[in-house]
Amino acid sequence: MAERDPIIIAGAGPAGLSAALALSDRGIPVCVFEAEPGLTVDLRAGTYHPPTLQMLAPYGVTERMLVEGIKVRKWQIRDRQAGAVLAEWDLGRLKDETPHPYRLHLEQHKLTPILLDEARKRSAFSIRFDAKLVAVRDAGDHVAAEIETAGGREPVRGSYVLGCEGYRSVVRDAMGAAFNGFTWPEMFLITSTTHDFEPEGYTYATYIADPDEWVMLFKMPGMNPPALWRIAMPADPDRPREETLGRDVVQRRLQQFSPQSRSYEIVHCNAYRVHQRVAEKFRRGRLLIAGDAAHVNNPLGGMGLNGAVHDAMNAADKLAAVWRGEADQSLLDRYERQRLPVQHEYVQQISTRNKKLVEERDPAVRKERQDELRRQATDPKQAFAYMMDSSMISSIRRANAIL
Repeated sequence: MAERDPIIIAGAGPAGLSAALALSDRGIPVCVFEAEPGLTVDLRAGTYHPPTLQMLAPYGVTERMLVEGIKVRKWQIRDRQAGAVLAEWDLGRLKDETPHPYRLHLEQHKLTPILLDEARKRSAFSIRFDAKLVAVRDAGDHVAAEIETAGGREPVRGSYVLGCEGYRSVVRDAMGAAFNGFTWPEMFLITSTTHDFEPEGYTYATYIADPDEWVMLFKMPGMNPPALWRIAMPADPDRPREETLGRDVVQRRLQQFSPQSRSYEIVHCNAYRVHQRVAEKFRRGRLLIAGDAAHVNNPLGGMGLNGAVHDAMNAADKLAAVWRGEADQSLLDRYERQRLPVQHEYVQQISTRNKKLVEERDPAVRKERQDELRRQATDPKQAFAYMMDSSMISSIRRANAIL
């Protein structure tokens, strides 16, 4: 084989572990370095679109996800002021386009243990926790990196490095790639409760438009039982975080959204800033980036986690061929050509459009957008095109068509 050094992966999140699983399944040595002492618990993501389920299926991952995950065939967009359903989408109409004509809800922190467990079944896989990648450079015929552990810094040699270590990526910085975009002005408040919203007519995925306080609502497996409903709302960035997360404050906001005779049981609360950014490059020499290291977006549409897995699988295919000497390094340029444009054309555009739809304040613009949404939902051709885009099937086909 042309390459002998292992492929280094920074970060044991969905992107890093997906790429590691795909590479080690092909017998290619891979070493994952994770800064934390174990897999992290992230309550932000948990929606999986059809292409993601299809990509993970060959490795035994999707089958395990389906055991606990919640299938979501229908989802809604509502108007909070009018109390009306603007559009309802039936993903069952995509049955001829995908073996998984539904969304699957499963917390991200339940996916990563599955990925890790399956990867550990492959002898080419290795992982080190409490090992943070702190430096990396392309040394021409290999990658020279350094990791930081409790015992100090250690040199590490690899054939390539795939940076999946998130927003503050060392690999992206080493590439000299700008992270262009912006940060949304408000914070996002995320709450999980055991209260069941289904009897109130909400689908398992519902986006509720309101110029002052939009809401996202998702049913998640939770403790299984009971299931949890995850609620996202905007939060004032100038308010102290501890005040935003105060139980009395959160309780009052939930009651304002859907008044109940009893207090909500609040299981989790979190608040964080949200960004829309895309790296100017996804690859430079032997350095590549994927997932949040390459792009971040708001959660309206559930595309961030899915895009991370799509990056990982695409990069793994190219890295495997180059590592084995079956293709020239120029094949890695195709990874960037395929994955970077769909971030701008689909993920960034759709997630930004979704947020503007739910928060629009101008009454005339609001009415125009909602009327357009109703037309799309009731016209079979437009509805099909909308679901192909929102399910990310279109973005995968667009990427695969790029040579």
